Order: sequence, then structure tokens, then C-alpha cells
Amino acid sequence: MPTRAVDAGAYLQAFVLSGVVTVLGLRAYLQATGFPQLGGGGLHIAHVLWGGLLMGLGLGVGMVFLGSGPRTAAAIIGGIGFGLFIDEVGKFVTTGTDYFYAPAAGIIYGAFALLVVLTQAVRGRTGRTRLTPPERLANALDMVLTGVPGGLTDRRRIAVLRMVQGTGPATEEAMVRLLDAVPRREPPPVRFWQRGADRARRFGAWVAGQRWLVWPVVVYLVAEPVLTVVAVALDGVTGELDQEREWGAVLGTSIAALITAVLSVRAAWLLRRDRADAFRLFKLALLVDLLFGQIFNFTVNQFGAVSALALDLALLGVVTAEHRRLRRESEASGR
Repeated sequence: MPTRAVDAGAYLQAFVLSGVVTVLGLRAYLQATGFPQLGGGGLHIAHVLWGGLLMGLGLGVGMVFLGSGPRTAAAIIGGIGFGLFIDEVGKFVTTGTDYFYAPAAGIIYGAFALLVVLTQAVRGRTGRTRLTPPERLANALDMVLTGVPGGLTDRRRIAVLRMVQGTGPATEEAMVRLLDAVPRREPPPVRFWQRGADRARRFGAWVAGQRWLVWPVVVYLVAEPVLTVVAVALDGVTGELDQEREWGAVLGTSIAALITAVLSVRAAWLLRRDRADAFRLFKLALLVDLLFGQIFNFTVNQFGAVSALALDLALLGVVTAEHRRLRRESEASGR
């Protein structure tokens, strides 16, 4: 079986984020410029070609160079290429090569949603405690050997020593001697974007942890899907649904809203008896909407659904923070 990389989740995350930013940036640019075309004289150089080129370049960087830096660069370059590629999916699922094919937005969202699920699954399976001792030793050696040309920072050395903990006294001692032979280097200066990202991360964690936000979120999670189901039912009664072009997507959105409504109402009913289980159901309701409902929402509303997606992610952050807090309290009282 191939050896798993401990940083695989981080590389996949860089791939997904760069792909998402590429699609959103490209769509915004094309919308602002009137969808220009590169080429002339009967030729059209579609950006799917640039996407394939960048994905190939990313693979090349990952195969030619060693170290986490080149691997991260390869993931970002490949992610940009994937974003350029998947953005034109409408042309390749329609006989008329229709870039504006309505379900294309849902397909793009679904592809990235699956990648996010894959990233989380990989993160769960490649954590330091999930790797076998031989895999942890292999990852530690990879960290050390890729640091030979430029040296290793103290933080990286500590990570290597933690990686080999439990692999045996002889192995741990050999790793210490190997680290002594590798030159030391100072950590790189903190970039401005790293400081900004760190502040944004701390601010997001702070907002998600605010207790006063919990009840407005609960009210919204119960009311919003119920109102969506009622609105669709009223449109069916009044005949407005007859004018809807994407019937399948509307049906999918309605089913997702109905499932979310049932889960949210059930969660609200449990709040007095078991708050931890209630917030587990609220979290499940949001995941149903994110992984199922939003695919159809993007089909119906196109990239205007990004705002609804952003709201769902913010709500998921608040609900997850409260669920973790309640679990910690439950575990502490159980002791």
C-alpha cells in the first residue's frame, strides 16, 4: 500500500481553494468585460486549454522538485488549472457547447463540494495519530531530507521529533542524530497576507464562539427551510412554477429544504432535553443543504447563490462551535 503523506490534506485544501477563487474570479471578470473571446479568424482559444496547461505544469512541479514548498505551489497551480477547466463544463455536457447551460453552475459547485468532502476525509485519515509507525517514520525522513539543502527551522525539527514518537528508542535516537547533521535556519518572515489570514481566522473563531449568536441562528435554521417549502408550495398553487425552466432543480431544492426543515424542527424540539444532540441535528441539517440543496440552488440562481452559500458556511461555523462547547461540557461533567 502506498505511504500516506501527513500534509496531504493541506495540499488538497490549497488545490480546492485556488480552484474556487479561480472560478469566482473568472466569472466576475467575464461578466464585467462582456465575455470576451481570445482568438480570431474562426478560432477561439477556450480557457479550458489554459486549464489543462496549468494542471500539467502543476504535475510537473510536483514531480521535479522536492519539499513542501514546491508541492504547495504544484497544488495551487493545479487548482487554478482545474478551476479554468471546470468553469467550461457547460460546453462539454451539451450538444450545442453551451457555456451558459444553467445546470453547469450546479455541476461546478458539486465538483468542489465533493473535493471538500475528500479533503476532510483525507485530513481525518492522515493525522499524525492515524498514520502507522512506518508511515510516520517515512514522513519524518521526508521532512528532514527535503530540508538538507536549505536547513530546517526549530519548529520543523520539533514536528519531526513528534512524528517519530512511539516508533522505538533506536529510531528516535537515530532521528535526533540525523537532525544534528542538518543545518539550522531562521524561520521566514511573516508575510502581510499571512498576518491578514491569521487575523481573519481568529476573528471568525471569535464570532463563531459568541453565545448571543446561537439563538438567532437557531431561529433562522428553523424558519428558513420551512418558509422555502411553503413558498414553493404557494408557487405551485398559483401557477408560477409553470414558468420555471429548471423544474428538476426546483424539485431538488424543495426536497433539500424539506429534509432540512424536518431536521431543524426536530432539533428545536430537542433543545430542552438534549442540547448537544439538538445542535448535532442542526449541523446535519446544514450539511444536507450544503452538500445537496446548494447544488440545485446554484442551478436555479447561478452564481448569485454564492451569498446563500457564504451564509450557510457562517451558520455552520456558529453551530459547530456551540456543538463542540456542549460536548466538552458533557464530557467534563461525565468525569
